[in-house]
Amino acid sequence: MAQTFFYFALGITEFCLLVVMSFDRYVAICHPLQYTTIMKQRLCFQLVLGSWVGSFTVISLRMLLISKLRFCGPNVINHFFCDSSPLFQLSCTDTSGVKRVDSILISTLVLTSLCLTMLSYMSIFFSILQMPTATGRRKAFATCASHVTALAVVYGSCIILYTIHSSLDLNKGVALLNTVVYPFLNPFIYSLRNKTVKLALRETFSRSTVMLFPNLRHASG
Repeated sequence: MAQTFFYFALGITEFCLLVVMSFDRYVAICHPLQYTTIMKQRLCFQLVLGSWVGSFTVISLRMLLISKLRFCGPNVINHFFCDSSPLFQLSCTDTSGVKRVDSILISTLVLTSLCLTMLSYMSIFFSILQMPTATGRRKAFATCASHVTALAVVYGSCIILYTIHSSLDLNKGVALLNTVVYPFLNPFIYSLRNKTVKLALRETFSRSTVMLFPNLRHASG
C-alpha cells in the first residue's frame, strides 16, 4: 500500500509540475517583459507547494478506496512494482467498482494536466509564429525543446498505461520506460541546453577520442 501510494502520488505531482513548467514557458515567451513581475518567488513557491499538497491529497482519497479491498489469496504480484491492475488481480473481493473509480480518477488527472499543458503550448506556438525574426523563433523553440521531450515520454507512456486497456506484458514494458528510463534521462534532457554542460561534454568526447585514437591527431597534423 505504501509503494502504490508513493508511486501514484509522486507521479501526479510530476504531472502538476509539468503543467507549472508549461505555464512558466508561456509567460517567458508570450509575456517576456512581464516575466519577472508575474513569476515572482512567492508565486513559484505556491505553485510547487500546491502541486505537492494537491497530488498527495487526491491520492490519499484514492488509497481509502483501495484499502477496503481484501487480499486473502496469493501474495506474488505479476509486475515489478505494485501498479493498479496487477494489484487488483490479487484481491479476493469484487474490484469492478474500485477499478472503475480508479480508472476515471487517473484518466481525469492525466488528461486534465495534458489539456492545460496543450493550452499553454498552443499560445506559445502562435506567439512564436508572430515573431519577426528567425533567430527569435529558433531561440523560443529551443527554450521549449527539453520540456516538450519530457512531455512526450511521460504522457505517451501514461496514456498507454492508464487510459488504454492494453495487455499486462505491454504495460510492464511501458512502466519500465516510465519508472526507470525517463528518470535516468531526465537530467540529460534538461541540462543539454546548458552551455557549461555542452562544453564539458565536448571536452570529454575530445579527450576520449584522443585516448582511443592517439595516432589520429598526428595523422591530421
